[in-house]
Amino acid sequence: MTQTTFTVDDLKRILREGAGADSGSALDGDITDVSFEDLGYDSLALLETSTRIEREFHLPGDDDALITAKTPRELVDLVNARLAASAA
Repeated sequence: MTQTTFTVDDLKRILREGAGADSGSALDGDITDVSFEDLGYDSLALLETSTRIEREFHLPGDDDALITAKTPRELVDLVNARLAASAA
């Protein structure tokens, strides 16, 4: 069964998996409205993250859409919008 909701906790897990176990301390606490830049994630890290999200959540590839997000809240909203559209 395909998961139909993407959460900040899902995003934190995927970011930690992509960056390695030692690189996740910036993800502690409420990061919802902190920019990815302030969290230490560059465009390459976000590209990797979007690829992982698309693969895990079975979304059709459109890397450019997800890497436009500036904060975790924006990325979660984009992923959830795509999940809703693919379920319709």
